Amino acid sequence: MVESALAVGAASWGVLMAVSPVLQIVRVVRRRSSEDLSISYFSVLIVGFALWVAYGISIQNATLIVPNSVALIVGVSTIAIAARYRSGDDRDEPAGRPPAQPLSSPDARGPAPRRTGDPDLG
Repeated sequence: MVESALAVGAASWGVLMAVSPVLQIVRVVRRRSSEDLSISYFSVLIVGFALWVAYGISIQNATLIVPNSVALIVGVSTIAIAARYRSGDDRDEPAGRPPAQPLSSPDARGPAPRRTGDPDLG
């Protein structure tokens, strides 16, 4: 009895944890940018979820299969949406903005503005 209750509780909480990235998806869509979301992080997670689903299937355990299947679907969806809101081939830059110029480049900052009325400038 206790074991069954724990299994149901763990699976239920697992499903809630699995859908929690939807909050990140909503934020990305509202901001129209996924610049602060790590696609690599979600990639590692979906590999783990896929392994847990495969293991759950091999031992025929719905407590492992259900929450990890939900997490796998949400994880793949998160990566797809994040990729949609990235620009071109540069996946680390926010969508719609050109890549930043390095500060060490002489053209990056342009000429220094001339201050008027400064006695040291003559």
